[in-house]
Amino acid sequence: MLRLGRSQGQTLFAAVLSLAALLGQSNSALASEGGASAFSDALARGPAWLALAAFGFGLLVSLTPCVYPMVTITVSVFGAQSARSRWQAFALSFAFMLGLVAMFTPLGITAALTGKTFGSELSNPWVVVALSAFFLALAASMFGAFDLDLPQGLKNRLAGAGGAGYLGAFVLGLVCGPIAAPCTGPFLWGLLAWIAKTGSVALGSVAMASFAVGLGTPFFLVGALAMQLPKSGRWMVHVKSVMGMMLTLVALYFLGNAFPTLRQWARPGMGFAAICVVVVLVGIGFGAVHKSFDEPDWSARVSKALGILLVCAGGFGLVSGLTTPDRTLTWESESVEGNLMERLKLAKSKAETEGRPMFMDFTASWCGACKEIENKTFPAESVQRAAGRFIALQMDMSDDADPAVSQLSKQYEIRGLPTLILFDAKGQEARRFFGEVVTPEKLSEAMNAVN
Repeated sequence: MLRLGRSQGQTLFAAVLSLAALLGQSNSALASEGGASAFSDALARGPAWLALAAFGFGLLVSLTPCVYPMVTITVSVFGAQSARSRWQAFALSFAFMLGLVAMFTPLGITAALTGKTFGSELSNPWVVVALSAFFLALAASMFGAFDLDLPQGLKNRLAGAGGAGYLGAFVLGLVCGPIAAPCTGPFLWGLLAWIAKTGSVALGSVAMASFAVGLGTPFFLVGALAMQLPKSGRWMVHVKSVMGMMLTLVALYFLGNAFPTLRQWARPGMGFAAICVVVVLVGIGFGAVHKSFDEPDWSARVSKALGILLVCAGGFGLVSGLTTPDRTLTWESESVEGNLMERLKLAKSKAETEGRPMFMDFTASWCGACKEIENKTFPAESVQRAAGRFIALQMDMSDDADPAVSQLSKQYEIRGLPTLILFDAKGQEARRFFGEVVTPEKLSEAMNAVN
């Protein structure tokens, strides 16, 4: 049916993740298996943004050389261009889209279900290093370092599947992913790795289905609406460069979360953000997007490499600055970080000795809503003032294989993250927030009401 051009993978899933972080979505796939209601609450704002981001990246993947040239040919194979009516063309195109969704969505569900086994391992910083290296390798493939493809014979067999008619269109949608493996394959590996880390079937289903819809949009537009797409050209290589840089940014984002020292140079505030934007623009001017490593002129290749470095450095600084609070609460017992029960013991002893109320923040490295609270709620002046009389304790629940995490979850009935608990001076629970991004006003009001 077609010979797919030389292309690389794109796993901008991570772009979904970093974009989600920038948009402040609360897509924390609450770790507790029994926290269904908390999961729903925490995701109340997240899935729409996640779906939109996944759709956008699926659409970007469809504009690459291994997918875009096959749009018109594929539409003609399942018969939309020769349909008797516009409604029949619409139905055929919709059947093709359903095939794409039916192919990708189960992969997300499987990754979420099996990924729960690896939750504790994925909280290990060195595992994050390996995962980041994987993303960087995929980014390198996007820049042309190597190709990811299926054997041509297998692709030809897959391309012959289906045929005209509704069932044929659906089957062709099912096999379209493997045919476009040079671009969809690397993206899927990254996306599935992220879904496995969250362990959330809901997030996995939303992300994969939305990506499939984005990937199938050009096919649907050509088949259902008889639209004429722009001709293939060098601009598709530019799309791959953009996605390769986004993959690199995702790897840096993960590394920055695992090793906070990598982000210490970033500063919150619009001044630093403006500098980062300028660096990104300079990198684009050097040729991060419009130049190619395939050009015979070595100076063009060097210029592109320098441009990519500048764009990634500026982008990482921008993300780090925007997600770094200018201040936070003063947490107790940080000198014994990693020993959760010892930290709890010391904090409770101090609160009892001094007759002070206690505030506990249960958080995790993968919890998007927790990050939003840390970035927006804790730095607020009203919260800073109200928290001054509290013994504040932050408990990292990322490692679900840690016996202390299980013990704390049972002791304090932690059904999901984020969970914030206020105790009065007598050690009795006075107020609890969980499964929501609590506002500064709400938290400070609750703190002021605690004796």
